[in-house]
Order: sequence, then C-alpha cells, then structure tokens
Amino acid sequence: MAFDWHSEPLDRHTQVTPDYRNTQNVRRFLTAQCGPTFTFNREFMAWIRNDTQKTLGDVADEWQRRHGHS
Repeated sequence: MAFDWHSEPLDRHTQVTPDYRNTQNVRRFLTAQCGPTFTFNREFMAWIRNDTQKTLGDVADEWQRRHGHS
C-alpha cells in the first residue's frame, strides 16, 4: 500500500518514497522544522524527488542549508 502523504503522521525519519507528494501535510511538517519562511520552489522540489534515498529530516536539513539556517 502506498504511503498517504496527505494524512500519515510525519517525522524526521519518514522516508521519501517514489510516490512522494508535496502536500499540505508535508508543508506543515517542513514549516515546523524550518520556520515560517519555508517555501517550496522548483529546484528544491526536483532535489526532493531526485531518486536519492532521503528522509524528511534530510529534506528539512537541506532546505535550512540552502537558506543559511545551519
């Protein structure tokens, strides 16, 4: 069964799966991790889906690295 990105509980250990979606659930999680200035952009969304194994913690850390919040 595919992971439901709309309603499943998310944490830093949640694996980004091939059926990953940028849902409001994901946006809420990443805003909580990265702060109120969190946004998606095309380049970042492409990085999330680049077929490299990662977790949502890795995604949050990468966003913070790219935006000088390390």
